[in-house]
Amino acid sequence: MELMTRDYGVVDIDATSIIRFDEGIIGFEDYRDYVLLDGSDEPSPFRCLQSVQDSSLAFMLMDPFIVRPDYEVEIDDEAATRLHIGSNEDIAIFVIVVVPENIKMMSINLKAPIIVNARVHMGAQYIVDKGDYSVRHYLADEVERTKSLQQCEGQSAAM
Repeated sequence: MELMTRDYGVVDIDATSIIRFDEGIIGFEDYRDYVLLDGSDEPSPFRCLQSVQDSSLAFMLMDPFIVRPDYEVEIDDEAATRLHIGSNEDIAIFVIVVVPENIKMMSINLKAPIIVNARVHMGAQYIVDKGDYSVRHYLADEVERTKSLQQCEGQSAAM
């Protein structure tokens, strides 16, 4: 099926790739069907979560573990049941990326990740209660933090 997208124009998608968000995404509860798009032949940490109902609605996502290897999301039993999660292998975790005009201020939302169970084509935005996560972690700061942690680990291993 053809789908008009915000960032990629018309793309051809398989209707079975549609991911249902029964409760929508915070602030966009009326939009429940989305597809994950790569958008590029080049490897990229970013993905696009495109609404099927509204071509102008799309979210940039990324794998949070790239910049925050210690990120923890403990999914409660209710959410696991709702998303039909049988094991950790069933899910992918993404965070929403906000790209302002000043790209140096790009941020990620670690407080409310997007959980996708591709096996059953379901998704949800999940609020993380554990940790000191907020809705705005500046990407540049997180990259620096990860570099510092890796340097400390490298120095500890060398001793």
